[in-house]
Amino acid sequence: MRLFIDECLSPRLAHHLGASGEHDAIHPRDMGRLGEPDHVVLARCLAEDRVIVTENAIDFCKLVAREEIHPGLILLPSVSRERSLALLLSAISHLETLGEPGDVIVNHVLEVGDTGEFGLFPLP
Repeated sequence: MRLFIDECLSPRLAHHLGASGEHDAIHPRDMGRLGEPDHVVLARCLAEDRVIVTENAIDFCKLVAREEIHPGLILLPSVSRERSLALLLSAISHLETLGEPGDVIVNHVLEVGDTGEFGLFPLP
């Protein structure tokens, strides 16, 4: 999957996912893009076909809901770095059970609970 790890999350998430060789994950710190407004982040993710991974549910849900087609949004709870990584890996595995993750998540939001439960919802 092509993922954008929002700056509210640790850059280690992107490093771990990228090191696995299975995913193309970036973090704004590594791209010189810290502090970009959410609408700019969304525009870049749309152009680069990247799923946004964030804890910032309210703002990104509002922005994504305005798009006719978007690569998807994964919402993580506010937990430790280690737990965030475990939950994100679990979320990707969950998507894999439903099909090709990059296809399943298109125009959807995957909400991940702090105990590892999932809710996949269409948006818009």
